[in-house]
Amino acid sequence: MFKEKTDISWVALTERLATAFKENAKAHDDNGGFVYDNYEVLKEHHYFSAMIPKALGGRGVSYKDICECLKIIGKSCGSTALALSMHQHLIAASVWKYYQDGSNKVLLKNVAKHQLVLVSTGARDWLSSNGSLIKTEGGYLFSGKKHFASQSIAGDLIVTSGIYQDADKGNSVFHFGVPTNSFGVNILDDWDVMGMRSTGSQTLVFDKVFIPDSAISLQRPQGAYHGVWNVVIPVAMPLIMSAYVGIAESAFHDAVGIGKTYSRNQKHLNYIVGKAYNALIMAWTQWQYMVQQAGDLLFEPNHKTTIDILSLKTNVTEACISTVNQCMDMIGGQSFYKSHAIERMFRDVQAGHFHPLPKWDQYDFTGRELLSDYKNEK
Repeated sequence: MFKEKTDISWVALTERLATAFKENAKAHDDNGGFVYDNYEVLKEHHYFSAMIPKALGGRGVSYKDICECLKIIGKSCGSTALALSMHQHLIAASVWKYYQDGSNKVLLKNVAKHQLVLVSTGARDWLSSNGSLIKTEGGYLFSGKKHFASQSIAGDLIVTSGIYQDADKGNSVFHFGVPTNSFGVNILDDWDVMGMRSTGSQTLVFDKVFIPDSAISLQRPQGAYHGVWNVVIPVAMPLIMSAYVGIAESAFHDAVGIGKTYSRNQKHLNYIVGKAYNALIMAWTQWQYMVQQAGDLLFEPNHKTTIDILSLKTNVTEACISTVNQCMDMIGGQSFYKSHAIERMFRDVQAGHFHPLPKWDQYDFTGRELLSDYKNEK
């Protein structure tokens, strides 16, 4: 009953804004600085609250449309698309919860009113998490280090987790939010990497940061699978992979335009283009299926969907990487120069493997879960 229709063409708007993002993408990549200018434009147009229902001050844009917008931005600037997807997947999970029981109103209203940027540390936390929580009056003191915190350099609220050791109940993982300006929160200047250089994914360091009892949103056993992932994974992965599909689409479009006039490849250009297109189709169709599973945030969580989404994430990643590889073959050695956009796309697309779950962890998790299901059937 909460579902809304988009009242403006966000896809058309995004295509217009992405034109400017594309012009600045090389400069951002060269200096490794965060895409602050792009974020200011996105805030001006309310992208950080776009998916939030209108009743809470948002724009009521559908989940599917946001995925498409991220793909369009990815075609122009992979770093901007990926950084924005990290905020959007936290919003998506909160909106899903709001659709279920009307909760998360305060958070969503604040994001809509102030265009707050949400930061997630879940990529490295997974089932075990890290960092320690020590009980104190009215809450806990949290200390730990969180790597790969995308857009942390521009964030307002960190959604993270830590480990609480209980002598009687064993270790538990507590989930909570922390404002980035909290006493004891430090953002390191350590994001100097091969690809996705402008995502501002600095390491976050927490030194005895006070976490009030009221901030704890979830408690779960450490290391054990919890049903929360059946919400987080299906909404997060399609959004994140939108950026990579956009990169692959852009690389293919650029390479075909150059390749058809590149005389040295003419005798086998047909084969390279055909192979690249096959890889792109694999990426696009499986990404589309991922988006459909989220059901515009009206889906019923289940373990099977989560397993499928994690497998599809690996497949889409590898298909995107394969697409860009073929595009480099299409245009030859010129793709090796840093002055060429496809060289940046090649570096950016490699990052797909590092989102949860990395492929070998995904293979292990999927195989173990499927075998467990078969054993239970017997």
